[in-house]
Amino acid sequence: MPAELQSAENDHRQRILLQQDGAAHSHHRPPFPIMPPSQQQQQQQQQQQQQQQQPHQLNVNQNEATSSSRGTNSSGTTTTSSATTTSAARTDPRFATTNQPTPLSSNAFYQRFLKRYRVEVAASASSVLSTLTTFPLDSVKTRMQTYRYNGFVDCVRRTYQTEKFRGFFRGVTAPMASITLVRTISFSIYQRSKYAYSDWVKRHFGVDVMAQVAQQGSYPNFWSIATFGAAGMTAGSCITAIACPFELTKLSAQVSVLIADKKNCPKPESHAIAASYQNKGTLKTMGNIIKHRGIGGLYTGFRLHLLRDTLGTGTYFMTYESSKQLLTTFGGDGTHSNPLAVLVAGGLCGIVSWALIYPVDSAKSIYQRNSLMYSKGQKVEPVKIAFFQRNMYRGLGVSMGRSCAVNAVFFSSFEFLKKRIKAMDEQNHHQL
Repeated sequence: MPAELQSAENDHRQRILLQQDGAAHSHHRPPFPIMPPSQQQQQQQQQQQQQQQQPHQLNVNQNEATSSSRGTNSSGTTTTSSATTTSAARTDPRFATTNQPTPLSSNAFYQRFLKRYRVEVAASASSVLSTLTTFPLDSVKTRMQTYRYNGFVDCVRRTYQTEKFRGFFRGVTAPMASITLVRTISFSIYQRSKYAYSDWVKRHFGVDVMAQVAQQGSYPNFWSIATFGAAGMTAGSCITAIACPFELTKLSAQVSVLIADKKNCPKPESHAIAASYQNKGTLKTMGNIIKHRGIGGLYTGFRLHLLRDTLGTGTYFMTYESSKQLLTTFGGDGTHSNPLAVLVAGGLCGIVSWALIYPVDSAKSIYQRNSLMYSKGQKVEPVKIAFFQRNMYRGLGVSMGRSCAVNAVFFSSFEFLKKRIKAMDEQNHHQL
């Protein structure tokens, strides 16, 4: 039917409806004119055609963007169809993206934490391993320092007879907590002090210590030895405040059975105090020390402890860094993490440091042992540091052997873990 006739027919139908409804129909008339059905159908058809053409247009734009990214025009300039595609994609809701930052996954957070604190993580894990494997030797060393035995074998035999296998691990909880904490803090302070002193030497004397040490085929010199020694002494003096209470608790647990024997008490009234330390755990031992000697009793022998840790830690790191540098140079390896060099240097630094400070450590242990038999306010006789006297070197062989084993295990594990963490970080960087 022609459009004119169809429009006339529709008008005729409208007049008929108005005549039938009358005034009521005109009163309820909608506030907008009724669109003829023919126009509604035309608009619906146009909308359907636009919806059908939109995906096709998007596909065409995507193809143009792909071709534009692969080639250029004859004048050598890049085609602009990619910009058209980008603008079209932005207007399409299917391509809309949010600008909210995505949270880090647990694995990414773990890797960032390891990278930032790799020295602390490696030091704490290595400390736990080395402490557990060598604690029996430390227990025998302390017993030989504070009481008389006919050598190492006699000490081991009598300890096993009276306390069985448990006696060698008595008091292990305190050093497990204290040594791990102290070594982690010590290595963290040492690393920062080492670079701080190296920068100071470079600014004032024009010598780059760390660059010289990292150079292949280099040897220790005055500046490197002084830098490592000063950094070690700084770390040792800082950790004494944390280590002293734990070490006193460890010593108390190790000799608790011996001091409880009446024949080892200098005065009869001291036996009751000494016996109160027997068969107690770490926290109960600390509480018992506070009960008899007050809060300050946890820092009994602090000055001797400070002297030992300052000198010992300075010698310790100075020997380790210098011997590792020498062994690496002699071995022809410029990585400064040769496993054999690390193993030997770790054992050597323990031997040298203990040989130097052992009389100081003996005086500290004897003084702390004696203080456990006195209450607060009672005077404890001071112990003099006597070098080259035989009684001050009892247990030195055991201590040096133990220290050699502890530090060989510790530094081997420490360097290995640091290398693994660094390799993990480099692998993730290449993947990105």
